[in-house]
Amino acid sequence: MEKPQPLSETREQITDIDNTVLQLLARRRELSLEVARSKEVDVRPVRDTQRERELLSRLVQKGREQGLDPHFVMQLYQSIIEDSVLNQQAYLHGRANPETQKQQYCIAYLGARGSYSYLAANRYCQRRQVDMVDLGCQSFDEIVHAVESGHADYGFLPIENTSSGSINEVYDVLQHTSLAIVGETTIEVGHCLLAKPGTKASDIKTLYAHPQPISQCSRYLARHPGLRLEYCASSAEAMEKVQAADSKDVAAIGSAEGGGLYQLEAIEKGLANQKVNQSRFIVVARKAVAVPEQLPAKCTLIMATGQKPGALVEALLVLKANNLNMSKLESRPIPGTPWEEMFYLDIDANLASVPMQLALKELERITRFIKVLGCYPCETVAPTQLSNAQLLIEPEHFRTDAPEPAAAQARDGDSVPARHSLGYKETVSEVQAGALLIGNGHSGALAMLSLPDTLEGFEPFLKQLKAAGFAGLVLDNLSERPDPAKALDACTKAAEKFGLITAAAVNREDELEHAISRVELILIRGKQMFNQPLLERLGKLHLPVVLERNTMADIDELLAAADTILAEGNQQLMLCESGVSSFKSSTLATLDLAGLVELKARSHLPVLVNPSYAVTPEACPRQAKAVKRLGADGLLLEVSLDTSMADSYLGETLRQFFV
Repeated sequence: MEKPQPLSETREQITDIDNTVLQLLARRRELSLEVARSKEVDVRPVRDTQRERELLSRLVQKGREQGLDPHFVMQLYQSIIEDSVLNQQAYLHGRANPETQKQQYCIAYLGARGSYSYLAANRYCQRRQVDMVDLGCQSFDEIVHAVESGHADYGFLPIENTSSGSINEVYDVLQHTSLAIVGETTIEVGHCLLAKPGTKASDIKTLYAHPQPISQCSRYLARHPGLRLEYCASSAEAMEKVQAADSKDVAAIGSAEGGGLYQLEAIEKGLANQKVNQSRFIVVARKAVAVPEQLPAKCTLIMATGQKPGALVEALLVLKANNLNMSKLESRPIPGTPWEEMFYLDIDANLASVPMQLALKELERITRFIKVLGCYPCETVAPTQLSNAQLLIEPEHFRTDAPEPAAAQARDGDSVPARHSLGYKETVSEVQAGALLIGNGHSGALAMLSLPDTLEGFEPFLKQLKAAGFAGLVLDNLSERPDPAKALDACTKAAEKFGLITAAAVNREDELEHAISRVELILIRGKQMFNQPLLERLGKLHLPVVLERNTMADIDELLAAADTILAEGNQQLMLCESGVSSFKSSTLATLDLAGLVELKARSHLPVLVNPSYAVTPEACPRQAKAVKRLGADGLLLEVSLDTSMADSYLGETLRQFFV
C-alpha cells in the first residue's frame, strides 16, 4: 500500500481549493448582478424557473459523472440560486428607490447585539452591502417610536416563527403606527444552550431566555424539569446575564453566533421543537417603497369586516375573484370593541398591479375599515426541484407511462360537473357516522390519539373527552401495536359507554383491514391521498370516510382524489385540511385558510380542520374561531392520554369553535 502524503499537505490543498471556490462564488455573484441589470432594461422577471431547472439538470448530470451525489449537487445549487435571486432583488429594489441608497442604515431592533433581531438586521444590511448602525431597544413600541421619531431609518419586528407561530404583540403595534412595511427577511433560528467555556450541561441549574425561545424549546425543557427558568426581554439580555454571572451553573438559550459575542460556548445544539426553526421579520420605515414589477411582491393589509354572517368569507372571495393568493390570515381584537376582530392579510401581489387595485376597491366597499400596511419584495425563494426520475428515483406514480387515474380520464372532454362540485350537487352534503352528524349546518369535533396498548386510565379520559364536547375519537398509529385488532375492539367498546364514536386513521394500506369492521369512520392520512387503488377501495365501502389533504397537494389534487372515492359509489365523504408544507420543509405545516374558503366555495363536501400540526396549542382557540367563521364543518384535534381537559387548550378551542 502506497504511503499517503502528510496530513498537513492534504489540508493545505483543501484550503487552496476552498479559497478558489470562494473566489469563484464571488465572481458568480458579480455576474448575477449583470443579469439583474439586463433584466432591469428588458423588464423581465428575476426568476426564470425553466432556466433554473435546466441548469440543475445539467449540473446534477455533470456531478454524477464526477462521482457526486445528485441530492448534494441539487441542494448546493439551490442555495447558490437563492443567493443569486435575493441579490438581484435587492439590486433592482434599490434602483427603484434611490432615496434608500445610503452607505449605512441605522436600524432599531429588539435587545442588544447577539439577539436574533440583531442577526436578522445584520443579514439584511449585508445583503444590501451597507454598514449597520445598530440601535437596541427594550420593546416593540420602542422600536416603532425610534423609527417614527427619525432616530432610526428602519425597524426590525419579528412577526412569526415556524415553531411558536405569530407574535401577537407585533400585530397589535402595527394597528397604531403610521410606519409602512418595506421589507422582510427570514433567518434560521438555531437554539443552543449557551454557557461559559468548560461548563457541562449537567451543571446548569438556572436558564435565562426570552419567552419565544422558551416556547419554541418546550420539549427540551420538559425533559429537564429541574431547570429554573428566568425570563428576559431578549436573547441578548439572557446572554449578558450568563456572561456577568459569577458561577457556571447558569446558561442561556440563543444562537451560537450570538453567544460568540459574549464569549459563550454552545454546549448543546438543536433545542427547538422543530427540526427546521425559522423566524420571519418585517422591516418598517417612515415612507413606503415602490416594488418593481419584475420582483415577486407581497402586500400586507388590515381590515375590519363587521359582525354579520359571512362577512369575512365575502371579503376573501374578492381575492379569489381577482386570482390573488392570500398567504397569511391573522386576527386580533379591536381595543374598545369587544368581540370584534381586526384581520391581517398577506397577499402575494404587487400593490400597483391591476388585480390588487381592483380587489382593494371592492374591499373598500364591503369592509368597515381597510388599510394597506405596505408592499415589499417577497424574500421567500421556493427552491426549484428536479423530478425523482432525474435524481435516479422513479416510484410508480412518477412514471410517464403510468395509466392515468380513472377520475381524471372521466373529466377529459366531459361536460358533466365533477362529483365534488356544487354544480353536481347544489346542497351541502351531510355525513352520518354513528351519532355524529356533520355538514349542512351540523358540526362536530373529533379527538385524535395514538391507539393505546392498555386501557389503564382510558375510561376516565373518555369521560373528559365527552364532557369537553368531543363527539368521538380517531385512533392513530395502529401498526405500532402488536395486536391492533384487539386494541381497537377494546377501545371501541370503552368509547360506546360514553356515547363516543370510534374512527381509525389509516397510514398504511394494511391498517385498513384491521379497521373496516371495528370502527364507524375511516380517516385516510394525507400521505395516502395519491394512493389510487386505496381510494378506489374506499369508494366501495359502506363506511364514512375523511380524506386528509397531503401537505404537498393543491386544492385541485385533493378534489380529484375525492372524486375517485365518490365515483366508486361512497358518498359519505368529508375532507380534512391539516396544513400545507412551508418554509422549504415538508415537516412543517401552515393552515391553508384561503384553501378552506376555496373548498367551501367549490365543493358540497363537509370540511374538517386539524390545526394541531400547524399552530401552537396556545394559538388553537384563535384558529378554531377563524376556521369556524370561514365555514369549517368540524374540528380534529390531537390529544394524549395524559391531557387534562381542565388545564389544556382543548376546552377553550372547542368553545371558540362552537360558540
